[in-house]
Amino acid sequence: MIKVNKLVNKNFLSSFDISIQEAHHILELAKNFKNKDLNINREGKVLGLIFDKSSTRTRVSFQVAMARLGGTTVDLNPTTSQIGRGEPVRDTARVLSRYCDVLAIRTFKQSVLEEYAKWATIPVINALTDLEHPCQALADFLTIKEEFGELKGKVLSYIGDGNNVANSLIICGALLGVEVRIACPKGYEPNSFLIDKARKINDNKSLLKITNDPSYACLGANVLYTDVWSSMGEENQKEQKDKEFKGFTIDSNFLSKAAKDAIVLHCLPAYRDKEITDAVIESKNSRIFDQAENRMHVQQALLSCLL
Repeated sequence: MIKVNKLVNKNFLSSFDISIQEAHHILELAKNFKNKDLNINREGKVLGLIFDKSSTRTRVSFQVAMARLGGTTVDLNPTTSQIGRGEPVRDTARVLSRYCDVLAIRTFKQSVLEEYAKWATIPVINALTDLEHPCQALADFLTIKEEFGELKGKVLSYIGDGNNVANSLIICGALLGVEVRIACPKGYEPNSFLIDKARKINDNKSLLKITNDPSYACLGANVLYTDVWSSMGEENQKEQKDKEFKGFTIDSNFLSKAAKDAIVLHCLPAYRDKEITDAVIESKNSRIFDQAENRMHVQQALLSCLL
């Protein structure tokens, strides 16, 4: 592990905000927290949660992670605070910086998150935006590391919408030396700017493959991963997407094309028998609920560093 904590008082708005060394450091800390080999106390510290989108795993995992560090959490529901009445972000951020020690924000536009970070004088964490879900990606790679030990040389195949989760998997995969394959219908590819930027991290363009052929993406893969086809805020696109994503369901056929010891991941919530079959979720290959648990351990590691 690195001896000097370079993450202290930094923002974590994107997977790009951490270095290769820092990504490995967070995963190592998370593993030690999970195995109860580490005790870091952040007693008296306060985490503020601002969630413009609904949440189960992210909200609860952050609250429990902070409690395990000895700190407390204030959950600022926009519908019951002045945030929901249109108070400017610059005012909210500066006031909350006087009360809290760190903020975790789940919102729609990445620009809103960046506005909070601009005016806050405390670390701001991306708890999901339309562009990225960096905490999720760290938990995903912790799960893969637990299963296979070594991350370098492994192949992660993501089948589905090129959404915020896919974007963060691409960046984090580049940091950790994992080959990431993204298979999605034409027109639903991940953010092209992030793709170009991620390819420069290890100067190894072969680590990232974008395709419209899910069968090809599954061949020999160590990890099959999917997410819902319609993200929060895309409810009006659901019917159209269900048609266009036909053939992109992770099922036993796709699983048979992957490596024999392949594992299956899904960031949840899952629509069973849509983006993934019920049988695959409940199969021996599934590590979906280990993955969900690892959100808590990764966020405990991240909070301990930032604070």
